[in-house]
Amino acid sequence: MPTTKRPRRLRAHILRPPANEDWRARLAEAEAAAQEAFASARKLGPFGFIRGVLRLFGMLAWTLLAIPVQAVLLRLSPAAARRFGRTYHGVLCLILGLEIRLDGAAEAHPPGRPVVFVANHSSWLDVLALGATLEAAFVAKAEVGTWPVIRTVARLGRTVFVSRRRAGAGREANEMAERLAAGDSLVLFPEGTTSDGTRVLPFRSALLGALQVGAPEGDRHGAVVQPVSVVYDRLNGLPVARKNRPTFAWYGDMEIASHAWRMATEPAARVTVRLHKPIDPEAFASRKALTEALFAIVAEGAASLRTGRSPPGQDLPGVLGGPAPPPPPHPAVSGGLA
Repeated sequence: MPTTKRPRRLRAHILRPPANEDWRARLAEAEAAAQEAFASARKLGPFGFIRGVLRLFGMLAWTLLAIPVQAVLLRLSPAAARRFGRTYHGVLCLILGLEIRLDGAAEAHPPGRPVVFVANHSSWLDVLALGATLEAAFVAKAEVGTWPVIRTVARLGRTVFVSRRRAGAGREANEMAERLAAGDSLVLFPEGTTSDGTRVLPFRSALLGALQVGAPEGDRHGAVVQPVSVVYDRLNGLPVARKNRPTFAWYGDMEIASHAWRMATEPAARVTVRLHKPIDPEAFASRKALTEALFAIVAEGAASLRTGRSPPGQDLPGVLGGPAPPPPPHPAVSGGLA
């Protein structure tokens, strides 16, 4: 009778370290070695230095050229000024080597109802990416209005400055409401600050004070809201791991000049902008409920982009058009210029 040869069993010590060794220490050593190799590969060489100088010079030159053009367009045609603002940010992304991948689109909204784009915020790069994607003005902290050159660009872009203090909350909400009533769309970062890029911070409902909530279904004429998730997912052609996400983030007491220099020396990077289905804020009973719903959509969208999962559906009463299937990924757009 022929005998069946049994498969050879692997020894236990091949599958796991010996009992007298700490596998956690070995894993930590391997991670440290990988991080050191990654840092060594990104070490600034002569080509990186030249790249950084040329990019920053190009961004400054393009800005100085665009300022008078935007000033003239604001007087002649506000609509053309909005379109040129998108072109301006797109060229900055192109110079910086930042590729924009769009997932979703700024969809058609009810006539006469402007849009408030609500996005997570981790870096000054968010302004370039969203400015190249959306025709809308930004809502920024008041300190931006004191920065040289940047304050001029922000004012020509019709930025709404907010102090984010309780004393001026009502006045600033009225200013945003007036801009929305005039038909302008706005980009709002309701976190109130920047994160380290690994998570989305809780949204502050006070920053959504310009939105109307709780209106009857037949009497809804205010702005609609479109949630946006922004994630930086490629660096020099490689996926960005959790430990390397702060490379893009500008937060805490970081200086913008040093961070801009570091990003200018990188060969290439990519950001994915996911535009979720718009929702009607007037379908929510309170601003707190609206804030929680927006946070859930943006945070889950950002988490799915970081992990490569499919976006969740939006089964909310205020979603315009009802729940939508996950949108197909759009082709990558270099520099945000379609």
